[in-house]
Amino acid sequence: MSKAFSILESFSLERRAMNLPELAAATGISKSAVQRLTYTLEGLGYLKKTQPSKRYSLTPKAVELGMRYTTTSSLIESANPYLLDLNIKCGETVNLSEPAGVEMVFVTSFPGHRQISVQLPVGGSYPMYCTAAGRAYLSGLTKPEADALLDRSEIRGYTPATITDRNQITGLLDEARLTGFAYAKGEFFRGDINIAAPIFGVDGLAVAAVGVSVPVTRWTFEDACDRIAPQVTEVSQAISSLATRTRPAGD
Repeated sequence: MSKAFSILESFSLERRAMNLPELAAATGISKSAVQRLTYTLEGLGYLKKTQPSKRYSLTPKAVELGMRYTTTSSLIESANPYLLDLNIKCGETVNLSEPAGVEMVFVTSFPGHRQISVQLPVGGSYPMYCTAAGRAYLSGLTKPEADALLDRSEIRGYTPATITDRNQITGLLDEARLTGFAYAKGEFFRGDINIAAPIFGVDGLAVAAVGVSVPVTRWTFEDACDRIAPQVTEVSQAISSLATRTRPAGD
């Protein structure tokens, strides 16, 4: 079962369609096993094969897996009214992110109202260490837990602004613990300012993060901190007050 999911998860923006050797290389699974698994996944309707290239790609049915989560999550259901209200107030893109390993996944999003806005797709995953949502989540954990996740992360530069120094990252987490919000300035997406705050579960530890993304064409970092951060922290506190769960084992 895990190998089948590895195949589905291997597709990305850079790898939209792959043949058997490419799938084997992307997943580390033998070509013979990949052949059996793709046959099964094609039969179940999650993959389709294009002729004559014999390259596989995902089908719309793969969307069902993610949609089942978004429609059954009590956190998303509770958070959506607050996220929509924040979206209306600030007019910018608002996201709810949850952890998956050493990454954060956008599980719901309300796009900005302006023509030029930062649009982040639901289901997209991004590193914790260089995004505001990730830093907000890490700041809501115990320091040993946050350090363990950073130890597991492949820390590298995505843009010239990406902070890769471990001491600086740790310092930003300490700052977020004091202020109640985290930020990132063009570290994963150029021209993007992120502000995010952690959402806490019943055990007092972070389970998710709410964030706002704004473009540098309309905002300065100082204005985002002054105007957006208070709204984000207010919403995160409101959602945290409704939280009814702890983190799943293994997070």
